[in-house]
Amino acid sequence: MTTPMRRQYLQIKKQYPDAIVFFRLGDFYETFDHDAEIVADVCDIALTSRPVGKGQRVPLAGVPYHSADSYIARLIAAGHKVAIVEQVGGGVSSHLRSGMSRGGGEKAKGNTRGLVHREVVRVVTPGTVVEPALLDDRRNNYLAALVVEGKRAGLAYADISTGEFAATQLDASDGGRAVAEELARLQPAELLVPENQAAPLPKLVAPLVANSQYPISTYDAWHFDLDTARQALLHQFDVGTLDGFGLAGKPLAIRAAGAVVQYLAETQKGALTHLTRVVTYSTDGFMTLDAVTRRNLELTQTLRLGSAKGSLHPAAGTLLGVLDQTVTPMGARLLRRWLQQPLLDLEALNQRLDAVEALVQNTPVRAELRAALKGVGDLERLANRAAQGIIRPRELLALRQSLEAIPHLKSQISNIQHRAKHLIDTIHAKLDPCPEVTTLIAQAIADDPPATPTSPGIIRRGFSEELDRVLVAARDAKAWIANLEGAERRRTGIKNLKVGFNKVFGYYIEVSKSNLSAVPPEYIRKQTLVNAERFITPELKEYESLVLNAEERQLEIEMRLYREVCDQVAAAAPRLLTTAHALAQLDTCAALAEVAVRNNYVRPQLADDTRLEIIAGRHPVVEQMEVSGLVEPFVPNDTHMSEEERILVITGPNMSGKSTYLRQTALIVLMAQIGSFVPADRAHIGLVDRIFTRIGAEDILHAGQSTFMVEMVETANILHHATPRSLLILDEIGRGTSTYDGLSIAWAVVEYIHNHPKLRARTLFATHYHELTELAHLLPRVRNYNVAVAEEGDRVVFLHKIVPGGADRSYGIHVAQLAGLPRPVIHRAQEILAELEREGARGPVLRRAEPTARQLALFSTEPHPVVEALRQLDVNSLTPLEAISKLYELQKQAQEGK
Repeated sequence: MTTPMRRQYLQIKKQYPDAIVFFRLGDFYETFDHDAEIVADVCDIALTSRPVGKGQRVPLAGVPYHSADSYIARLIAAGHKVAIVEQVGGGVSSHLRSGMSRGGGEKAKGNTRGLVHREVVRVVTPGTVVEPALLDDRRNNYLAALVVEGKRAGLAYADISTGEFAATQLDASDGGRAVAEELARLQPAELLVPENQAAPLPKLVAPLVANSQYPISTYDAWHFDLDTARQALLHQFDVGTLDGFGLAGKPLAIRAAGAVVQYLAETQKGALTHLTRVVTYSTDGFMTLDAVTRRNLELTQTLRLGSAKGSLHPAAGTLLGVLDQTVTPMGARLLRRWLQQPLLDLEALNQRLDAVEALVQNTPVRAELRAALKGVGDLERLANRAAQGIIRPRELLALRQSLEAIPHLKSQISNIQHRAKHLIDTIHAKLDPCPEVTTLIAQAIADDPPATPTSPGIIRRGFSEELDRVLVAARDAKAWIANLEGAERRRTGIKNLKVGFNKVFGYYIEVSKSNLSAVPPEYIRKQTLVNAERFITPELKEYESLVLNAEERQLEIEMRLYREVCDQVAAAAPRLLTTAHALAQLDTCAALAEVAVRNNYVRPQLADDTRLEIIAGRHPVVEQMEVSGLVEPFVPNDTHMSEEERILVITGPNMSGKSTYLRQTALIVLMAQIGSFVPADRAHIGLVDRIFTRIGAEDILHAGQSTFMVEMVETANILHHATPRSLLILDEIGRGTSTYDGLSIAWAVVEYIHNHPKLRARTLFATHYHELTELAHLLPRVRNYNVAVAEEGDRVVFLHKIVPGGADRSYGIHVAQLAGLPRPVIHRAQEILAELEREGARGPVLRRAEPTARQLALFSTEPHPVVEALRQLDVNSLTPLEAISKLYELQKQAQEGK
């Protein structure tokens, strides 16, 4: 026989079998059974047990309700969902004062026994987090939904902490490359896919799902049904048609967006009033960056650590780490979105550049704006929390402080002097200080309110006459009780009369038995002790009631008033969000201007052509390492690409800077197309529709792909999808196989890019194959460049300067020497290289492998290997131990006739 509370829990758990149920009992959220074991393991807390019926005990693990956020964060990070079960239906007092203690029974309001009603108020999943403590305030937290049908896909995503909601329809053919690229941009915290989806996921998306690159939640397929999804959207937006949102003719986008709305409605329990529209977009308006390119260029994550700030210094990490000088969370999120989605719209880009230039040229104004913006909180998320009805008292103060900064910001923006101020003027017009909201919060909310709305002290005195009367009555009652003892001693003449308080009996008047004869007739006996009697009077009882009920009455009034204030703030949410978006743009433009001034960037000239000219370009991240003293002074380089120079074949040794040069060219183009100034003396950027990179080597063992296979797959993707407007960054194509195979592939790739009429992309092709320099003599749009090297005896100095012409050596042995390989290895490598260069690869190597001995002829004209080795030996560089080893080796060769 189980207890009623146990049956209540099991009924709720049955409704949410895939979530960990946080069951509110008094001051704790308790978990039971297997949930308790998971919580104990993930959160590192004690696992105990609890009786749930006659002779029955179940595992138990609980966490305090006031610190639950930190435990929920751990569970979400571990891939779990959490269903929050609260006590409801008993008013404020039942939520705060009643419930079940960890070791006792259920207690409802008024001390009557009975089962308190409970229900799930929300389900926390990775994509539906709204608690500030669980969110990264500098990036969005997206819930995405994907539905695939044939060669098409619908993708929708929402960030319920900011109210952003968007949907698109994509091409799912060619392995779903467009879908994979868009997911790589969004990096959703949670991805919804239909359960038992009839149409298989695209082959490039399926591995992401299978390997949990994005946390996956399967959702009943009927939620993705077109009619069901459409009705969910119509109901959410309270409209009669979806055409006004751009969804006409996009059934798969509707299905994905409808699934998002239904999932949020289930997990958030209807708190979705802030999702008032869905934006339909097309990826055609943005530069395409696949996951490989994003990783290779280290836009937001370093290759090694996956950190936006790197390991040693912000400049040692990523492009975002260099550019992110934003001072508000809204600005930081917007900059990240700009960086992940470069524009192809020339007019929009020039508007951004105009705004950045205006702030670059007005340094005092920029400094004043950035200082004022530092006092602005996360207005975007605060406005949405108000709209959802979950904003806390101290967050209201932060919202008020943010709005109070608006007039000063508008005043400073008006001081900007610039020939073109379109975006700046638009920002100025959209900044709304919402004075009625500021005034309301200032009048209603105390200067130092409690952290949660379930504690007294939120409402400022003087805001509500009703509340003030309660507080005054309680104060006066306490003062009357405090003075009662002295007054009654004087009135009755009983010198040892006492007024006290007991949690069971309340306030009382205590008189010793020796003075009972002096007790007034209006005293009512309440309790008998060994040596005294305790009494109550009707007047004391009345004041006791005022004192004991004052806090509960105060809290009830304050909760009601607080809800009314929040409702009025929520009504202004659209205006607040418009202001928040304008602040984000202002902060982002000011940050890019600050970076431009600090790092000596210039405004790029953008054009709708295919010319790419960068004068004295620098790598934005690597040059910051120079500033920090982590690397030697950075050497700027030029890049010239036009219709006559489409492919640059770049040769030179390792460690000379080829890869840095390739990456810096791509990063300068990308920076220009987000509206940023660039690290160069001058730059003309013909807009690029896609950047492709083939850099580095890695195995994808789970897919059965070797390093060379990965290289070839990525190269094939580039050749199939690049256009004449694309920029290709190719580093060491063909190096994962034999020399002749690799050279042949690299040669053919260059020819294909050059000759294919639908390709002919701007290409930087770095290689160690010197033979490829011959292509410049055969193909008219190929040019040779190399990294300059200075030789000083047997030493090599890398100048890191890109100059016209091809290199004739790789200097690999010199790099090996710099890396610290043992000297015998270096010397032997030099010997083999000399033989290979003199006789070709097959001659001397094969002769060394022949087992037949050869007679040493004293007067032979053909040099013996031992003699040749002695002739080339640098005796002065050998240590005694190396000399003995070399002598032993030569003796062994002579004895074997080799």
